[in-house]
Amino acid sequence: MAKRSIADSYIRYVNQEVKEKPEKGWNHMVQGFQANKWRARLLPKGNLSRGYQKLEAMMMSLVADALSHKDRYVWGNIFAPCEIMQCFGVRTLSIECLSCYFSGYHLEDYFIDCAQNSGIAPTLCSYHKTFVGAVESGALQGPRYAVTTSLSCDGNLNTFRYLEKKIGVPFTFLDVPYRDDEESVEYLAGQLRDMTSRLEEVFGRRFDEETLRQAIRVENETRRELLKFYELEKQHYYPGEIISQLYLMMGTHLLMGTEEFLDLVRFMVQDIQTYPRLEGKRILWVHLLPFYQETLREYFNGSKKYQVIASDIVLDFAEELDETDPFRALAVKTIRNIYNGSYGHKAEALGRLAREMDADAVIHFCHWGCKQASGGSILLKEKMKELGIPMLILDGDGIDKRNSHDGQIKTRLEAFLEILDAGGEQKEGETC
Repeated sequence: MAKRSIADSYIRYVNQEVKEKPEKGWNHMVQGFQANKWRARLLPKGNLSRGYQKLEAMMMSLVADALSHKDRYVWGNIFAPCEIMQCFGVRTLSIECLSCYFSGYHLEDYFIDCAQNSGIAPTLCSYHKTFVGAVESGALQGPRYAVTTSLSCDGNLNTFRYLEKKIGVPFTFLDVPYRDDEESVEYLAGQLRDMTSRLEEVFGRRFDEETLRQAIRVENETRRELLKFYELEKQHYYPGEIISQLYLMMGTHLLMGTEEFLDLVRFMVQDIQTYPRLEGKRILWVHLLPFYQETLREYFNGSKKYQVIASDIVLDFAEELDETDPFRALAVKTIRNIYNGSYGHKAEALGRLAREMDADAVIHFCHWGCKQASGGSILLKEKMKELGIPMLILDGDGIDKRNSHDGQIKTRLEAFLEILDAGGEQKEGETC
């Protein structure tokens, strides 16, 4: 209780200081991230498996250490090619993930209001509004560079344009073609080469293509190990939390190609085999993870009855990459991401994933402001109906608590889980 009281007091202190003295508040926010890094390492959560404990500590370290040295990271979205940035000794910090970390200080509503008061449309994704508001408030200072893609959010280009105009952070925009053909691959590979030349200028460091090839070799091995882990997770109870899937997404998008993440996944493959057989239901999660939602935490955190075994945003690409032509390999990886192209394409890919994971059910979270999720959820539901897999569509907000109604989520989730427990199928007209 004393530890929680100290942490809560510090959160309240930083929250108020950011509003009154933004720059000073930011420094204390980063100090808090550093403290949480050591907390995760030295006092891990007892309800988590050992692998997920290590995963949380790694992601806390990624954010805390990068933010402590502004020359050691670039801003990106989660589909930015972190492998190339790593060749220059810098990390990629996704603006969506950073917005989640800001919410740890309960600042998301303040930052969102700052963004909207500056003229940002209320309909913009709340992750982007949180990040823009952090800049508008004067708290968040920019790094030397940023990289984003057209995949898969419409707001990416405008958000990064705004950040460049507001605080002078130059950026590369990678225009990802929808079509998977040789011309499209070469078009994107050319953009990646141009970006690499720009990074040489920004960071004053020569690019070594062999370093990128080695990152792709490590990435291929990591993906093989990760698929082993997911195969084992179909059989074993492996206690985690909703936020554990967010941390896995950070690992597979911000640390892919690093030895440290490969070592962690190898550990998880060994560790999961020491846990008991999974007797509960296997849930495949689609789209974003509202890690703060009380009802979802109650039903899924550490649950033996309902285990979130995978998230589509973690398993959005599962092929082997050709290390001999690294730029082309990264172009192929981006174009073949399940989030690229039509939602019909994604629905087919998720159908295959649900079958491969032996999913008992699918939960699709429609995040406020994400047109793709809202528009495509019915297509996905039709696909799951065709496969005989029950599916629940939940509406809410991945970060702004004011846009999520826990009572409604609780009612819908409990009704869905009752159907799932009874082993029955949803009837025509049911609203789950």
